[in-house]
Parts: sequence; C-alpha cells; structure tokens
Amino acid sequence: MIDLKTFADLAKTPLGAFAPKPTSLTDGQEEASAVLWQSPDGHLTIGVWECTPGHFTADRTAAGEYCHILSGRASVTNADGTGTKEIGPGDLLVLPQGWTGEWVIHEHVRKLFVIDAAPQA
Repeated sequence: MIDLKTFADLAKTPLGAFAPKPTSLTDGQEEASAVLWQSPDGHLTIGVWECTPGHFTADRTAAGEYCHILSGRASVTNADGTGTKEIGPGDLLVLPQGWTGEWVIHEHVRKLFVIDAAPQA
C-alpha cells in the first residue's frame, strides 16, 4: 500500500538550526531547511528552506529545482549575468538541471523546494 503524505501550513513548518550559507558572497548570511519527503531512490526531495538577506552562488548542474516562494523577495540571475528574475510570495521559479547562477535575497526568503536529481538520459 502507498502511504499518502500531506503537509499543511508550510509557512510555519519547523526548520533546523540556521547555519552559515556555504556559497554566500555576503558575510553572515545564513540558511535553514527541513526535508519533508524523499523518494526511496533519493532522486526526488521536497522540503522547506529559508535564507537571510545576502548574495550567494547556486549550482544546479546535478539536479533541477522547483521553488515556490512562500515569503520574502529575491533576484535570481544566470551565471553569465543575463536573465535576472525578481521573485516573491506566490511565485514559482524553475531552475532546470544544468543551471548555474546567483541569488540576491532582498528580504528573508522562505520557499518550498522540489529537487529532481534523476539521471538525465
């Protein structure tokens, strides 16, 4: 039997402790997250993430990511400096596998994330 999962009130989902953001370009920037669900093969992960204001690099070469912004504001830019997108509450950002770039968090962000690390054909 397959067990159905539901997750309510993602804005209040408890997260782990805040820790320094490893790829931050801003001193003192921190992040926290909680995994809600992971597929048995580990290819699909769903969770909630928060990050304090600042600037960091991001690398999605090994896995794509879907980001539903719950609160806060940010800008996301391709590694070559093009395609800047402004995102905020209610927005869905798609970072396809292979994407690299930078985030600038303007206001503390909370997002629901889905990471798809399935092998590419």
